[in-house]
Amino acid sequence: MSGATATNQGPIPEFKQLLGHPKPLWMLFMTEFWERFAFYGMRWALTLYIVAQFHGGDSAGEKPASELYGAYLALVYAAAIFGGYVADKLIGYQRAILLGAVIMAAGLFLVAVPAFDMLKLGLATIIVGNGLFKPIISTLVGKVYAQGDERRDSGFTIFYMGINLGAMIAPILTGWLAERMFGGSPDMPAYKIVFIASAIGMVISLVWFWFGRHQLRGIGLPPAGYEGMGRLFAVAVGAVVAVPVFYFLLTIDAEMLQYILMALFIVPALLLLVEGVREGSVARDMVIAMLIIFVFNVLFWMFFEQAGASFNFLAQNIVDRQFGDWTFPVGWFQSVNSVAIITLAPVLAWLWVRMGRNNPSIPRKFGLGLVFNGLAFLLLVFALSKLVDDAGKIPFWTLFMVYVIQSVGELCLSPIGLSMTTKLAPGRLTGLAMGCWFLSIAIGNNLAGIFAGKVSGETGMTVASAQSGYEFGFWALVGSGVLLFLVAPLIQKLMHGVK
Repeated sequence: MSGATATNQGPIPEFKQLLGHPKPLWMLFMTEFWERFAFYGMRWALTLYIVAQFHGGDSAGEKPASELYGAYLALVYAAAIFGGYVADKLIGYQRAILLGAVIMAAGLFLVAVPAFDMLKLGLATIIVGNGLFKPIISTLVGKVYAQGDERRDSGFTIFYMGINLGAMIAPILTGWLAERMFGGSPDMPAYKIVFIASAIGMVISLVWFWFGRHQLRGIGLPPAGYEGMGRLFAVAVGAVVAVPVFYFLLTIDAEMLQYILMALFIVPALLLLVEGVREGSVARDMVIAMLIIFVFNVLFWMFFEQAGASFNFLAQNIVDRQFGDWTFPVGWFQSVNSVAIITLAPVLAWLWVRMGRNNPSIPRKFGLGLVFNGLAFLLLVFALSKLVDDAGKIPFWTLFMVYVIQSVGELCLSPIGLSMTTKLAPGRLTGLAMGCWFLSIAIGNNLAGIFAGKVSGETGMTVASAQSGYEFGFWALVGSGVLLFLVAPLIQKLMHGVK
């Protein structure tokens, strides 16, 4: 098929405007809100559930739980590379989102079954569905704006707020339900209700997009000549076949999975580079700039995604969460990031505008993201070396502020990355490029699980093991951030004026 597919459908329709943006943005906002509710509703509980349910609460289970978490999260994003291709070339964006939502909801219900094989089967099913859903809805946001529309970055920031609203509410609501239903308590939450509530959120996302997609006015429909159901059926069969493949990948050694992910990254990167060369020197340079930034993106997410892995065990075992007779739930820490994003996103958006010509370039914003992430780890190193009390606990505020500082770094990097990818990618392969962006996150996420496993060791996390691991995180992040600042002028030159 040529480039005249789902990714390139001619002029942008004249959309009705709502609050200064195309009306479909808000439909996509709510669709993503409920999908992220489902994703983060399960995310906070997964490692804790694995240790409690399948290791009898023994802290020796932290390492395998972290590695499975990292592998799952990595494969969620790795599947995006295939989802991007399927949407670009086979069934269009709208059908990819709908099929992905159905598959994800099924997987979340499977995870609620308290058997280890069913857990992995459910995770594999979620991976397949998310691969069809996640990169495509982000790409659709870019498609409702014309090229050169100055509102595009602002639109992605609004969309990112939808992600974080869902991520904020999910741990609070599902955590509250887990402590009060199915015989749950603060000491032993009923994790089953967490997964059921998350599955219901995914169903709401599906219904929301089903009834709201008419607002897109043809954007994301299958290309001319491919409107029939045959290709959709073939993709659905392929998705069913893919589930046992991902099930197998969840069972292999985490380091072997890392080699597979790196190979998967190289293939689409080469396809994008070949397409860039075909389109000319400017397109080639823009692809090179994009791929360089993707490499730094790996490091950011390797350490940022400790939130669902080692930070969970840190919060459970080493952070003082006691406020009188009330204990702050472990899962609620993961809502701090979203609250900080929602609070600080308008501040940073205003700051970028206020700085005018001094507004940092895209590479330097990525460098800032890495440095702020590193400063969060520096705070943990300080707390673990200087603030441990007689009970072996560090103060509550330290981990709370770690999430806040990391959020500043995330705001410098993640929403800018989504927008950057749609600007720098070759027009024929925008979906593939978005999949490659998520694949760079996948590599970082699998490394996050490996790193968290090293922090916990064979017997569980200790103050000493946490301090040693997080000190490494600080130096890796700050060092890479400084390096990116130094090479930023070269990268900016390759971007040919893209800001």
